[in-house]
Amino acid sequence: MDEKKYDVVVVGGGPAGLSGALALARARRSVLVVDAGEPRNAPAAHMHNYLGLDGTPPAELRAAGREEVIGYGGEVVTGRAETATREGDDFLVTLDDGRAVRARRLLVATGAVDELPDVPGLAGRWGRDVLHCPYCHGWEVRDRRIGVLATGPLAVEQALLWRQWSEDVVFLAHHCPAPSEEEAERLAARRIPVADGPVTGIEVTGDALTGVRLASGEVVALDALVVGAPLAARSQVLESLGLKPAEVELGGHLAGTRIAAEPTGATAVPGVWVAGNVTDVRAVVIASAAAGLAAGAAINADLIAEETREAVAAYRNEMRTLFEEAAWEERYRSRPAIWSGHPNPQLVAEAAQLPPGRALDVGSGEGADAVWLATRGWRVTGADISATALERAAAHAAGAGVADRTEWVRADLRDHAFPESAYDLVSAQYMHLPGEARRTLFARLAAAVAPGGTLLIVGHHPSDLVTRVRKMHFPQMMFTAEEIAASLDPAEWEIAAAEARPRTAVDPEGSEVTSRDAVLVARRRA
Repeated sequence: MDEKKYDVVVVGGGPAGLSGALALARARRSVLVVDAGEPRNAPAAHMHNYLGLDGTPPAELRAAGREEVIGYGGEVVTGRAETATREGDDFLVTLDDGRAVRARRLLVATGAVDELPDVPGLAGRWGRDVLHCPYCHGWEVRDRRIGVLATGPLAVEQALLWRQWSEDVVFLAHHCPAPSEEEAERLAARRIPVADGPVTGIEVTGDALTGVRLASGEVVALDALVVGAPLAARSQVLESLGLKPAEVELGGHLAGTRIAAEPTGATAVPGVWVAGNVTDVRAVVIASAAAGLAAGAAINADLIAEETREAVAAYRNEMRTLFEEAAWEERYRSRPAIWSGHPNPQLVAEAAQLPPGRALDVGSGEGADAVWLATRGWRVTGADISATALERAAAHAAGAGVADRTEWVRADLRDHAFPESAYDLVSAQYMHLPGEARRTLFARLAAAVAPGGTLLIVGHHPSDLVTRVRKMHFPQMMFTAEEIAASLDPAEWEIAAAEARPRTAVDPEGSEVTSRDAVLVARRRA
């Protein structure tokens, strides 16, 4: 953990945290879930209203969720995250045992704690027969004796709600004011009696709640007790980042505290998301899981946006430096040879039958094309921006015995002026420049062709971008032969070929594929 930085650390391994982790792991993100193993619904035997999994024990759902996250490459560790701090662009999460882990983003799904009233014995029955949500537990206690313990202004509404599941509901006033005249009428109309006075204890027989004891000593017989307890967000990790919980009111009643967040779960701290009860006091299991999924998707989108910004910056820098002398010098000096040493096949195909004369080879590199022409009787000028490449080209020419028929010119082709109408063959093999710079260069090359001479321009065809070849990915530098042909005056030029010419290539995996060259062959009219 100390040595690895994750895309996302998820704090909390309940439905919200695991759903977020699952979405992120399936998005091929590196994910670590840190789980203290203290889910809010741990006392409950079953969970409900989770479509397709109704009645599943909460522990089974969490175990299955862990397996799914791990199955997609995510990691889960047991531990309590205590603090999180920002370190540069990352977060450092520290666990209670001293371990620390780094992350680019955080998803905090630590849940909340029910703030139960101080009634002896009540907490021990929580989640079993002391309940809070009719949609979670109402069916299981239908038609039983249900007591609703008043803990705030919404107690009457809660009693009326539970009346849907049983005709035997008792309103326990506890420490709250007596119902108003209007509220009393509504309770009476629904046949809900009111028991005055504080509840001082829970009556249990065997392992089942049988009633509650009032301060008067009277025992109200019950099978289930309902408590509307406010939820306190488990916010320790978030508070270490400066996020403070705020009170939540529902219908004028304090329902608990939450960490404020946007619908996606994004908090006021960039890079930190929340999901589940830590931000939504009303979220049941399925809602928490859905919120975790939404937060996971939002985090992935945020990471994609960041990665794209970084890629654009790198791409722009590459475009700025790609054509500079220093970049080419570095490239050539990094290896004894960059190119194969063989002449380009389209040059061989088009020039083999031409009578020798004066040739200009631009972007000549280590000189394979120029030397091949020279061995066939041409007098060749090779031009390149790299002095290292030209030194190798000159050595190649000397070794081939054609040094006297070659000359080498170091030139930045973007602004170098070639003599006009001076060459019987002008060849540009895979000379890729962006937009206007390319058009300007090709116009200069056309002007350098002598009457009766040949202009040969070859490049990687744009269709290669969507094949497995992918020799380069600079769309604005790609061109078709047809667009170059369209720039030539038909009164001055005869187009012999303007096509996407297929040839065999090898992809990065070593498989044979078809590549296409944009090939322009044009003759300047005499």
